[in-house]
Amino acid sequence: MFASEIDKFANKTYQANFETDSHLLGDITTFPEEDIPNHDVLLAGFPCQPFSLAGLANKNFHKRAHGFRCNKQGTLFFDIARIIAEKRPKAFVLENVKNLVSHNAGRTFKVMMQILEHDLEYQVYYKVINAKYWVLQNRERLIIIGFREPVDFSWGDIVIPDSRRTMSDILLPEHEVDPKYTLTDRMWAWLLEHKARQAAKGNRFTHGLVDANSLYTRTLTAHYSSEILVTQRNGANPRKLTPRECARLMGFDDDFIIPVSDTQAYRQFGNSVVIPMVKAIAEAVRPHIEAME
Repeated sequence: MFASEIDKFANKTYQANFETDSHLLGDITTFPEEDIPNHDVLLAGFPCQPFSLAGLANKNFHKRAHGFRCNKQGTLFFDIARIIAEKRPKAFVLENVKNLVSHNAGRTFKVMMQILEHDLEYQVYYKVINAKYWVLQNRERLIIIGFREPVDFSWGDIVIPDSRRTMSDILLPEHEVDPKYTLTDRMWAWLLEHKARQAAKGNRFTHGLVDANSLYTRTLTAHYSSEILVTQRNGANPRKLTPRECARLMGFDDDFIIPVSDTQAYRQFGNSVVIPMVKAIAEAVRPHIEAME
């Protein structure tokens, strides 16, 4: 197994949960693509950070081999592209925020698709999928799947579970939750005032309350602070989710080790993919990979 993660705290979590002999690299942008082990599937997420498209419009990608190499912006997407070009995996699965499709009036995504389909000559599928069908969270993410060879893949191949749960399956018993997760009177009063101010301006509320009967939460973010709050009995102020509850909300099993601080754990789970959704996607992709020589 080969993986790359620049954040030292995320690396600590990775090493606590996966084989120690896995090749865990730091900054992929400095690593030569030819030194990466050969692989059948490339899995990646990358920041949807703004980057200049200056000059790209003047380059004819489908007539210049690996034309994306001329881009000097240093975004991770281009590192993904150079690795795909060198290693030619049977397939790739990329994940990003749904707004990537409309970023920069759609020009960013158009360039990415041009690179994947025309430069790299992969058969590409993309779709925004809501993870709420797998976990108790309203979380829309863009999934991009590419195959080296023509296949008859269909998004309908992805199996969506029939069963529905409630937050009672996620939340810890109250007596197991440390009081430190309960909002102070000052913090709760500030949130209520802030919510009222935003509502007066016609803006969306800044936090959402859930209880044991809730069917799903708002999107868990990497900067989680108060957008998802749990109501408590006996007139107590709401509380934050614990890191373990955040892990469950993303579909991690309880045996997943959390070796970092709460701040780092919130950041990692907010940045994570939803495990059962990705598993369902992988199961739909797998037959097409196995059919390739």
